[in-house]
Amino acid sequence: VHGSVSAGGMNGTGAGSASCRFAHYFVVCGVDTETGLEPDDGAGEGFEQSPIRRSFKSKVLVHYPENTDRNPFNKDAVNMLCMPRGLSFRTQADRLDPHFHSFTIAFDDGTRSYGFVHTFYEEVTSPQIITAMQTLYQMHHVEHHSSSSASMDSLASSLDESDAESLAGVPGCLGCSGSFDPARDTLYVSKALCLVTPLPFLQASRQFLAQLHQAVTSQTAPPLPLESYIHNILYEVPLPPPGRSLRFHGVQGPIVCQRPGPGELPLGEYLLGEAFSLLGVDNMVKLLTCALLETQVLLYSQDYQRLMTVAEGITTLLFPFQWQHIYLPIVSTPLHHLLDAPVPFLMGIQRRDGAQRSSLHLPHEANLCFVDIDNHCVEAPEDLPLFPDQTELIQELSEVLLHFGLEPQGGVITKPTTSSSSSSPRLSSLVLEDLMEDRRNGNLGGEELAVLERLQALARRCGGEKMSDGGKTLGHAFEEEEEELKAAKLNIQLREVFAVRFAAMFGRYEEFVIHSALDLDSWLSNREGTFSFDKGSFLSVQPATHLHFFSRFLETSMFSSFVDGKVISRWADREPLQLLFDSRLERERLYDTGEEDPRSCPYRKCTTLFESAHNIERRLLKADHTAIHPHLLDMRIGQGRHHPGYFPKLQADVLAQFCRIICVNRWSSRVTTSSRRSEPKRSMVNDHSGADNELRQKHTYARKLLRQSKLLDPSPQAVSQTHREFVDGLLSECRLKTKRMLMERMGKESVELGQGEANITGLQENTLIHGLCDLLERTWGHGLQMKQGKSALWSHLLHYQAAQQKTEAPAESPGQNTTRVFIQTMSEGLSEVGQARAWIHLALEKKMLSQHLKELLTNQELLRQLYKPHAFLLCEEEREQFLFHLLSLNTVDYLCFTRVFTSICIPYRVVIIPMKKLSIAMATVNPWVCVSGELGDSGVRQIPKNTQEIFFQCQNLGRLSTLQLGQENSGLLAKCLIDCVMVYNEITGHTYKFPCGRWLGKGVGDGSLERVLIGQLVSPGAEEDAGRWTGTPPELASPSQSVRMVLGSLGSRIQEDMREAANNLVKHFHKPEQERGNLTVLLCGEGGLVLSLEKFLLHGFKSNRLFQRNVFVWDFVEKAVVSMETADQMGDLHGSTLTRGPPCDSLCHYVNAINASPRNIGKEGKFQLFVCLGIRDRLLSQWLPLLADCPLTARTYEDGALLRDRAAVHSLSRILHTLNEFSITLETALVKGVDL
Repeated sequence: VHGSVSAGGMNGTGAGSASCRFAHYFVVCGVDTETGLEPDDGAGEGFEQSPIRRSFKSKVLVHYPENTDRNPFNKDAVNMLCMPRGLSFRTQADRLDPHFHSFTIAFDDGTRSYGFVHTFYEEVTSPQIITAMQTLYQMHHVEHHSSSSASMDSLASSLDESDAESLAGVPGCLGCSGSFDPARDTLYVSKALCLVTPLPFLQASRQFLAQLHQAVTSQTAPPLPLESYIHNILYEVPLPPPGRSLRFHGVQGPIVCQRPGPGELPLGEYLLGEAFSLLGVDNMVKLLTCALLETQVLLYSQDYQRLMTVAEGITTLLFPFQWQHIYLPIVSTPLHHLLDAPVPFLMGIQRRDGAQRSSLHLPHEANLCFVDIDNHCVEAPEDLPLFPDQTELIQELSEVLLHFGLEPQGGVITKPTTSSSSSSPRLSSLVLEDLMEDRRNGNLGGEELAVLERLQALARRCGGEKMSDGGKTLGHAFEEEEEELKAAKLNIQLREVFAVRFAAMFGRYEEFVIHSALDLDSWLSNREGTFSFDKGSFLSVQPATHLHFFSRFLETSMFSSFVDGKVISRWADREPLQLLFDSRLERERLYDTGEEDPRSCPYRKCTTLFESAHNIERRLLKADHTAIHPHLLDMRIGQGRHHPGYFPKLQADVLAQFCRIICVNRWSSRVTTSSRRSEPKRSMVNDHSGADNELRQKHTYARKLLRQSKLLDPSPQAVSQTHREFVDGLLSECRLKTKRMLMERMGKESVELGQGEANITGLQENTLIHGLCDLLERTWGHGLQMKQGKSALWSHLLHYQAAQQKTEAPAESPGQNTTRVFIQTMSEGLSEVGQARAWIHLALEKKMLSQHLKELLTNQELLRQLYKPHAFLLCEEEREQFLFHLLSLNTVDYLCFTRVFTSICIPYRVVIIPMKKLSIAMATVNPWVCVSGELGDSGVRQIPKNTQEIFFQCQNLGRLSTLQLGQENSGLLAKCLIDCVMVYNEITGHTYKFPCGRWLGKGVGDGSLERVLIGQLVSPGAEEDAGRWTGTPPELASPSQSVRMVLGSLGSRIQEDMREAANNLVKHFHKPEQERGNLTVLLCGEGGLVLSLEKFLLHGFKSNRLFQRNVFVWDFVEKAVVSMETADQMGDLHGSTLTRGPPCDSLCHYVNAINASPRNIGKEGKFQLFVCLGIRDRLLSQWLPLLADCPLTARTYEDGALLRDRAAVHSLSRILHTLNEFSITLETALVKGVDL
């Protein structure tokens, strides 16, 4: 395979086909002597800077070829990214080191190109430019001195840091820094050489450009004109085939590049080691978590290459997922309006010399991850979930880094990226290699080190004679190659650790993908309404500690486009990344026989580290293919002459055409086919058959709202167009989010109020509401000009409040005001972002969100002060629709505030409502109440005399479940028929109704002085319902009225109810813990276990008096126990068939304990207690047969009674027996005062 290859391959015509060439374009940017100096207004610098320090507009001077079919050349974008700060001028007094950076350009189809830029300083020869600079300087000098405040300080502060260093050693020179006098100074200007490639061949491109520059500065001319080398890399160097490496020739020496094979991770040459060294492992994991959850990520550094290193590092670690939003690692000043973008983004901006973080105006901070690379710090948004198994992951990454001699804490500045790295012939002495390895690992003592130094010096001397004027020794080149290899190995190992992590987290994702559509078109047309992934089931098998992260990650575009790719793969080829991930999962499964539960699965370390590093090492050490050598082109005479230090004017005609294919050579068909393959990402566009491609295209466009290429255009029309798209995007996101929130609750509504929730609702709901808060923050941050604190929404609320107080108009509805004031009072310990979230949660729970926001937006004057004209909130029509979508959320009962903010104090109002006719009797009663909810109880609160209501504050009780109602005064007159008790939460506006419908007092009803009532949320939680409270309750609400009708009712119906009640309990315990409903309701509420058992025992009960008041089951239970005890005392006198055993003992013991209780809970209360304790202690199923066999039963019940039907009793005790496997915890309100 070693023959040379040309990018033309076999057919001789394909040379120009961009997809298989190593590089797409060669570009030179710099000063255009024709147009002269144009100040770069966008650079945001004032005129107080000396002209030498100002930025001027750069131009693309030449680029070859003119255009390629697949990747049109975007002149402005390339120019802006090659020289993000425009041209910079220097004089001989400044440092003139060349520097290197790279950039990336995204295309609308989701593919990307990479640009590699070598910037150096070239002496200015054009007299016009020198004169222009002199004139500018003289004007500046005059202005500066006339303002007399021109002190040395202001001069010193206007220096670049690097200049300050270079001048520090030169005394007296400070005064003239930034000055320019053509008689004394030589003027230099920056020039950029750029190579645009389809794949991120970082090392190879960097070396090629560095060698090109070296040839320009060298005293002796290069072997061939520069055109030959440029022509060679543009048209004759192919992409290396997947899994192979390729050697081609730069000006000074050979350069090797390689590409991963089909089963390996895609190419990523950006140095992850450097990113980890800059930020540290903990910060990198935090940053990756932010990227995965699609927060807005803003990188900040002085060095463009650092911005790229971190951005590319993070995006490569996302494998198998892909960043779906704005991705601009280098945002130059004209594009700073993009910081307004109300969508997730990953952007980088350059830190100006001496600039501080505080000087940046950032409209969005509520959900921003700010990464200050130079200061090694990552500010993540609040309540960021931990990455699953974060500690173990950090541990594993640290081990990898330590193995390569890097500090996991980070903050270590690696050597600045100077681009003096040309590659020279390899040093083949293995002995030296081993020694170097040992030295690096610290295994050598002092003597050996000395020997090693001598050896290296020798190598240097021998090599030095043969070297060209690059002046680099063999030893040096060898070290560099070692470094490069080491970096490549570290890269792949760090990436493998993450890839294995994701494989462990999503190893079984395919089981949860829902394939509902029949064909692609029907799927695309119903995409919004269909769920392609069963999130609930997926979450239910995850460990509890990971749920917070997973529930948010499953809502991201990155995850949904990954799942969409899976769904579409039924009709079209899978995307390469997904294909790779799936094949890795299959490989894992081969080794992984045990079907263990992912919840208990231990952390698995990556085992393929060395194997994957070995592949890369093998390719880099021995090139598989060699490209054609550069050769002479038929150039016109007299061109291509060498002027040391000046980049020549290239001869266009030989570079612009890919006319002649020089040689078609021995080059095996296997390699040709693979070299045709484009890089993994691009293959999506190239390889598929036409039809397939169309499907993909359809899908990609359905997914991408933003056109990436438009973002780089700083012209006003393009900017307003971009913000227009943002506005539409926000609106459609709002529509989808509210729709999703409503769909999440459909069908769960009925379940929600009584018997607990279905699915992982609690968690998913919190996630959706978190998403809504984030959407509101982004909407309110779009186009924002001034804000207080970090939250755009809260800042607007405060501005609105201030404006209201100024005008002192009572325009604010009372609801809006109390809501905000309350949030402000509870705000101890909450940040602005937290306060805004609390406000949204509360408004949602009160069903006032849309109304409150509408009110906020009525103040047009304020809106125009706070926002730029393109802001979302100033687009009237969209704003109305936005509020309309939010209005639809009023159809859902949310408890999001009550459940999330558990530690705050809430005012409750409790009102006791007697039956209408008898309200007079209230005067004699002296009642007390104790309210209990999910989070605790209020303690006993005595109701003031002669009133029916009490108002108190206590810590948030959560959703209310039971209420104990009792009275102290035990006189015979003190009795009252209570209809119900209402409890009103003053903050959230929720009303709970506790139906009672019984007497409270001695000698009436069951003689109860205390009752436990079960509550339910009355849906419309608004104030105006207060008037309806005095009405009579609906028939079903109070259990006791239904009791009387039972006597004659059908046995089968009762048994059915009994089964239903038990079934509800079983369902309750089969749900994941965070969404079980209220157990007390299932036991004692309407249709609960206690009542259905009571109906069972009342069936066929003989009533000897015609006009008896209520019949009480408890009387029967008591008598039965008495008869058992007497039977026991009298021994076998009556020959009783009853053999006494443990069940009988426990029955008597419990009944006596309940009767001995100091609480006056009445007969119904006692029966309720009896059932609850029996279920809790797993005894009830044994007690029933005892009661049925008791001799008393035959006397008390009719023949047809269920209790005398053996089969019925047997099936009932079997049903109750099934409840024994659950551990039931009773609310303290139920079991208080019983001493067992």
